[in-house]
Amino acid sequence: MINVGVIGTGMIGQDHIRRLTHVLADARVAAVSDVDQARAHEVAAGLPGAQVFATGEELIESSSVDAVVVTSWGPTHEQYVLAAIAAGKPVFCEKPLADTAAACSRILDAEVAAGRRSVQVGFMRRYDSRYLAVREVVEGATLGQPLLMHAAHRNPSVPAHFTSDSIITDSAVHDIDVARWMFSAEIVSVTVFKPRQNRRALASLDDPLLLLLEMSNGVLVDVEVLLNASFGYDIRGEVICEDGTVALSESPGAIVKSNGGFGGRVPVDWRERFVSAFDAEFRDWLATVAAGTEPTGPSAWDGYAATVVCDAGLAALRSGAREPVPLRDTPPLYTS
Repeated sequence: MINVGVIGTGMIGQDHIRRLTHVLADARVAAVSDVDQARAHEVAAGLPGAQVFATGEELIESSSVDAVVVTSWGPTHEQYVLAAIAAGKPVFCEKPLADTAAACSRILDAEVAAGRRSVQVGFMRRYDSRYLAVREVVEGATLGQPLLMHAAHRNPSVPAHFTSDSIITDSAVHDIDVARWMFSAEIVSVTVFKPRQNRRALASLDDPLLLLLEMSNGVLVDVEVLLNASFGYDIRGEVICEDGTVALSESPGAIVKSNGGFGGRVPVDWRERFVSAFDAEFRDWLATVAAGTEPTGPSAWDGYAATVVCDAGLAALRSGAREPVPLRDTPPLYTS
């Protein structure tokens, strides 16, 4: 049984605690920590034998914790991931790996110094069955070489505190990671376009945005992000190849035809759309923890690259120009 400590007991932290407790085998949540101690104690009350620690560092250092899940506020991720690396404990970190490129780079340096990968980053779309099916076609080259990808990320609505920057760092970041993974190439530049503003968006929010990502292999990826779509949580992706196209299936459920029309279900939020992907990514991570091997999912390098691309996207949002992506050289630890 793997004893997992969870740092951060907000919405995503509680969802992962539910997953570790009620969905997946061979793991238990043995410890929790949160800056909101009352909430941490409330969550722990539903977890038999779970301890509450005052700080994330104390949780990581505890002998009762075998592996760590970081779901706290983004700016705190660096300190907890570095502490887990120093303690020699596997760590699953929700995106972002850290909130600045410099912080991500320090995590890379710590892993390289330790001589092994111990960090997995929560880019769950890599585990989604529909994305995996598209990638299998692209990698199989049965449709020739990929040329373009069209992607869309549509939310029914977002909280009032959501900003134009958040559109890139919280929403488009998933499509940024998908692009790198789908084509096994880095993103070399970002351009951001501002269409007419959605009437449902707050005056301060540039909704929607359109990102154009240029890949190192020549593929172009456009990403539409619409955060006040109203009708549901709609995730789309289509790859245009030399001899055909391949797209995410519209829905895993049934298409019903009646009364001269047809329709299916649109998910209400990210939890419904990606619940199976979240389960799969944790199942994979726990398997590597149990085996004592390096994680096979998104790495610290993937987290670093996504953050650098987001930084370029933010610069492009402000400048209206094509902005380059200044990645450091990839350490050999992440190329094998």
